[in-house]
Amino acid sequence: MTERRFSKPWKAEETDACFIIRDRNGQALAYVYYEEEPGRRSAANLLTRDEARRIAVNMAKLPELLLKYGT
Repeated sequence: MTERRFSKPWKAEETDACFIIRDRNGQALAYVYYEEEPGRRSAANLLTRDEARRIAVNMAKLPELLLKYGT
């Protein structure tokens, strides 16, 4: 099985409904969805925009953290 590599750096980019974490080549690695309307958010137990942004930004830092801690 071939090991797949995702080029650094990763970045978080915002859309109307989610943050997309992409590698240097533009490959989408993850989507973090949010809802700004409180009624819909609580009914579906969704993240706020700020919660989703914090998660996405921290996910985008993973390659650097792995290098820093040698994992």
